[in-house]
Amino acid sequence: MEELQDLAELIRSLDDELKLIKTKEELNLLRARFMGKSSRFSEIQNRIKDIPPEKRAEFGKAIYEYRNQMNDRFDNVIKILEERAIAKRIENETIDITLKGDFPTVGAKNPFYKVIDEMTDIFVSMGFSVEEGSDVETDHFNFELLNVPKDHPARDMQDTFYIDETFLLRTQTSASQAHVLQRNSNVGIKIISPGKCYRRDNDDATHSHQFAQVEGLVVDKGITMANLKGTLEMFCKKMFGEKREIRLRSSYFPFTEPSVEVDVSCSECGGKGCSMCKGTGYIEILGAGMVHPNVLRMSGYDPEIYSGFAFGIGVDRVAMLRYGIDDIRKIYSNDIRFLNQFKKRK
Repeated sequence: MEELQDLAELIRSLDDELKLIKTKEELNLLRARFMGKSSRFSEIQNRIKDIPPEKRAEFGKAIYEYRNQMNDRFDNVIKILEERAIAKRIENETIDITLKGDFPTVGAKNPFYKVIDEMTDIFVSMGFSVEEGSDVETDHFNFELLNVPKDHPARDMQDTFYIDETFLLRTQTSASQAHVLQRNSNVGIKIISPGKCYRRDNDDATHSHQFAQVEGLVVDKGITMANLKGTLEMFCKKMFGEKREIRLRSSYFPFTEPSVEVDVSCSECGGKGCSMCKGTGYIEILGAGMVHPNVLRMSGYDPEIYSGFAFGIGVDRVAMLRYGIDDIRKIYSNDIRFLNQFKKRK
């Protein structure tokens, strides 16, 4: 039949044009031209009405086979185009492993936080729990419940940032003591409270308007000064080394009685005396004492039954001693050159 010859010629023509196709868009246009409603294939297919009845089955079968052949050719070209696209994408995304990679800058933890974390770990290992305090406090908790009434001269030692007549930036983490005592009347307490404090100190190499303390408080029946000394001695040996010794000197704090200053033997001279310890052999690191009976009484504890000790460790001072920092202001400067020194140091 002439129609079968036309179909064979159509297939050969399609094969020639498929060789020139480079994109899916071109392929879609070619499919419409060869197999669309106005295409040569549709025109041949519509001749079935002119085919003698006895040959229509043969013609119908031929139309079916040629349509499948044409669709297979289009599908094969689509597959080839997709493979080319994938190959091109892989080529463009290839990583040259001979080039030096770009690595993100890894920061270093500020010694301020390294020391707080280490001190917290030491006290937690000794059975202390951690109490979070607030930087903004009331005069009542920051002073009055710590045995420092409004007319007490000890307030002059703590130049305070007042927000208004009631609220202030805490001058000491001891304010956490008052909160814990108020919540746990007549219950044993063993906590530390690390945090920042604020005073109107003149900024110099050893002072800052912002500093940090780790406050400690133990209250229970039968607590003595011996418990305080043993606790602080164990802390200093874990923090500074087994060879370090401590000494207690009489002092005064409104919220403790008796009160002591605690010194640790100098790491440079081993207690013999040098320029770092100003010839004394020891360096002051914290203040401590037995909780004042008035403080216990104001929070509902009977000082005839309960006793306790408290201490406040200067984080900045410990960091300076631990890492040989000569100026406290460097800790708060955010100078990357300063912080980079602590990347590999523990």
